[in-house]
Amino acid sequence: MLRLVFASSILGAAALAAIPNPVSPDPDGVRPIAAVDTVFIEDMTWMEVRDAMKSGKKTVIIATGGVEQNGPYLVMGKHNVVLRGTTEAIARKLGDALVAPIVPFVPEGDIDPPTVHMKYPGTVSVTEETYRALLTDICRSYRTHGFEHIVLIGDSGGNQAGMKAVAESLNTKWSDSRSRIHFIPEYYDFGAVAKWLEGEGITQTPEGLHDDFAMTAMMMAVDPRSVRTEQRIKADRFHINGVNLAPAETTIKWGHRIIDFRADATVKSLKSLQESIGK
Repeated sequence: MLRLVFASSILGAAALAAIPNPVSPDPDGVRPIAAVDTVFIEDMTWMEVRDAMKSGKKTVIIATGGVEQNGPYLVMGKHNVVLRGTTEAIARKLGDALVAPIVPFVPEGDIDPPTVHMKYPGTVSVTEETYRALLTDICRSYRTHGFEHIVLIGDSGGNQAGMKAVAESLNTKWSDSRSRIHFIPEYYDFGAVAKWLEGEGITQTPEGLHDDFAMTAMMMAVDPRSVRTEQRIKADRFHINGVNLAPAETTIKWGHRIIDFRADATVKSLKSLQESIGK
């Protein structure tokens, strides 16, 4: 009987020893299932990220959006919705890129007393100091993992200065050239988008809303619910800045074209920047 108890204790210990540590699995472990086709890191397993990097995906796109008032029709995460479309297009065009989780927390005004967008319920704001510290740690994380090119783009005006400052600061610190930060202000060139749309026959008359045809169309291409399509049709409000949004299918096609236009401009600027620094 003692021998049986002893034997079972040994078998039990061996079984426990064979169970991998769930917090620290083998970094070189074999992925047991096929990888999914996505460029979004948060939608990947760590093994899929590791293997994507081994296959050559050494660029990561860090995009900042926001949570703010956007008029009566667009959800507060407007910029985050748009970035879901533009970042994927950029990554696919580059071919060697993955997309970091979109950063939704950015400066939106003073918190107390509230200013700018913070005057409206639902808005989330952080100080410029917090924003830059957050971006810095995100960039440092991806450098640690071995990404060679870290691309910063912002879909809102208040995001730009902080991204530029973080890029300049980290590039100065990282003199070993193991990783390089690339801030691409051309991504946020909505003037170029408006000029292109005018050339395509889309002329807008501002209505005083934090909204326009380009934003609405891009959001519809990602998620029509984010611009309250059904509700606006029922209320006879399916238009913006004098542009009719019906039929929805046509506006969605415009959205994809605008996303493509912005992605092309971003990729062109990034490659030009990389060539200029020999990276």
